[in-house]
Order: sequence, then structure tokens, then C-alpha cells
Amino acid sequence: MNTLRNKVQLIGNLGQNPEVKELNGGKKVAKFSLATNETYRNKAGEKVTDTQWHNLVAWGKNADIIEKYLKKGSEVAIEGKLLNRNYTDKEGVKRYVTEIQVSDLLMLGGKKD
Repeated sequence: MNTLRNKVQLIGNLGQNPEVKELNGGKKVAKFSLATNETYRNKAGEKVTDTQWHNLVAWGKNADIIEKYLKKGSEVAIEGKLLNRNYTDKEGVKRYVTEIQVSDLLMLGGKKD
């Protein structure tokens, strides 16, 4: 049951090209956004699509894979955990960030040019 305590699974499309950085010591980190869509019918019977945006971060081998193979629009399935952090910006305002740390990644869809 411990593996269910903080587990996120999403299937969606990248909102932009991943931002990949190599840190001191050679470890890579990839940051990107993922859009998930839910479609339903409203009271009037009209089809409505609700898009949610998620901030993701991946380290090491996952960052290497993301850098090499993924770009804006790529469809992926991810599994990871939810992280909350905060920082103080240049103006002294405390900011809060919620992101998903990717532990597993599966590329979906066909090969893109």
C-alpha cells in the first residue's frame, strides 16, 4: 500500500519543447508541461473539452530520453509523485509550485518527424 500514498499517473501531450539542463556533475534535469484533456457533454448536450496543465520534472535517464525523443505535442504516459515547494522571488514575494516528479515514462503515438 505504500506505493499508493503519493502516486500520479497521467496521459497527455507536451505543451512545449522540454527545457533540459545539465547540472554540475553531469546530472540532467528536464522540465516540461503536460496537457490532459477530459471531454464531456454539458446540460445543453454540447461537447466540452476541459484541459488541465501539469508541470513536470524528470531527472537522469528519464531526462536523457525526454531530451532525445520528445518535443511539443508528443503524447506520453507518465507515472510519478506530486511535489510541493516554495521560494521567494526577486521582489520578495513567496511563490508556491506544485509539480510532478516523473519516475516512469512511456512514449505513445507514432514516430514523429
